[in-house]
Amino acid sequence: MNQMNCLQPNKLWAIIPAAGSGSRFSKTELKQYQTILDKTVLEHTIARLNILPLTGYVLAIGQQDNIAKNLPLSNKEKAHFCLGGQERVHSVLNALQYLLEIASEDDWVFVHDAARPCVSESSLIQLVETAILKNTSAILAIQVRDTLKYVADQPKIEKTVSRDYLWQAQTPQIARLGMLKSAIEKALADNIVITDEASALEYAGHEVQVVQGRADNIKITYPDDLLLASLILQSQS
Repeated sequence: MNQMNCLQPNKLWAIIPAAGSGSRFSKTELKQYQTILDKTVLEHTIARLNILPLTGYVLAIGQQDNIAKNLPLSNKEKAHFCLGGQERVHSVLNALQYLLEIASEDDWVFVHDAARPCVSESSLIQLVETAILKNTSAILAIQVRDTLKYVADQPKIEKTVSRDYLWQAQTPQIARLGMLKSAIEKALADNIVITDEASALEYAGHEVQVVQGRADNIKITYPDDLLLASLILQSQS
């Protein structure tokens, strides 16, 4: 960690988009506020991110959210809140605009899913150090392991897709603050579908490197994932 501080001429910020409805998890309950091991998913996520020497972190939350600001979050004095948007990409953009009022365009910022509480310390450090040392945008990702089938007309398999060059994107995803904001704005203006920060950076012509992640960096998507996340957190501790 000392090495990271020495290598880091600019500040490091985190953005956590947490305004989504999470409809695949539940029509009425937000997955980031479900409890695992006596803490909400969001508390676990924020605690992991604060392993890094963050200057601050921004939570983009829904207008009716009256929970996030009252949680005992790690390093809560570093917490900032802004209004989220209709889609994840709009929440991230709102948070970037918020950050530009208190941060430099050259500062590093990474975006991490609120419902991804199991990201490891080693993965976080490797991601940030890669970005700083190589002066590049980067994401955590793992190589696709399973055989992939292309099914255009269900349930008929049309072909098997080679997995040789395929990686499954995870978060965090890190970039310079100003660069990421401009990339997202350009993609939205051109009506490009943005599924993660890397897709906006790629569209804008910026290099993005993959950093080897871990399979246990799961994203809670369905109710059954809560048990899996609980088991992972226990094994990691």
